[in-house]
Amino acid sequence: MRFAIIVNITRETALQLARDLTGWFDSRSIEYVFDPESAKALGSDKSSEVELLNQFCDIFISLGGDGTLLFASHYSQSKPVIGINVGNLGFLTEFNPDEMIVAVEQVLSNKYSIHTRSQLEARVVTSEGNTMQMTALNDVVIEKGTYPRIPTFFIWLDDEILGSYRADGIIIATSTGSTAYSMSAGGPIIAPKSKVFVITPICPHMLTVRPIVISDDKIVRISVDSPDGTFPLNLDGDLRKLLAPGQSVTVRKSPNEINLVANEKRSYCEILRKKLLWGHEHPAGQ
Repeated sequence: MRFAIIVNITRETALQLARDLTGWFDSRSIEYVFDPESAKALGSDKSSEVELLNQFCDIFISLGGDGTLLFASHYSQSKPVIGINVGNLGFLTEFNPDEMIVAVEQVLSNKYSIHTRSQLEARVVTSEGNTMQMTALNDVVIEKGTYPRIPTFFIWLDDEILGSYRADGIIIATSTGSTAYSMSAGGPIIAPKSKVFVITPICPHMLTVRPIVISDDKIVRISVDSPDGTFPLNLDGDLRKLLAPGQSVTVRKSPNEINLVANEKRSYCEILRKKLLWGHEHPAGQ
């Protein structure tokens, strides 16, 4: 079994965890590789982006926060990912640092379970007539960026117009991504296994515009109505393209899912209580 290790190189805690983990691997002759940036930060020669991109690794390990796991998911495709949380919120990262070796041992002994998460697929036809196809675990976001005025976003569900929103942007999020940018923009929290997406406007300039939850078998198309300007298209917080006025983005459920190694000691309710500080006292007598 070969492991791929992705590290948040801006956090010394994550770098030290990587040193501890690879020392443990070396003592047991377990094979592993880093992504190039992690290898450089750690002074390791075990770096192979070719192996990561071509799926030569069996298990991926993310040492960081949710952003690091999102980065790892772009390499992993359907391969299992162990998320070790050294970030702040950590909705996606299932394990604490002191649980890292236990999680790896469970995988090595094939005694682990998986949380399967849906992804989004976004397509854009370029001015040259080529089709860009991209995937996102959390969300697809179109923003007004530095455009000085308020653009109008037209949204279709399948082939029917849903409406036109004057707003600072539009977020299409998976249930996994509902606790990310969508939540901060006023969207609902959705349980991860729900077969839905949520469309959340960013600072809408219309009081009647609200987030809407839709079935994940719907195809969403969005275009920007503006006389000029360019509009950032971000997938999981990563800028992929600047859209021209009238250029549309088509978003649907991706055929590729992400598999996260589950921490059987944690429940979704516990995650919400701890991460969102909801409190946990039991009612009297219970």
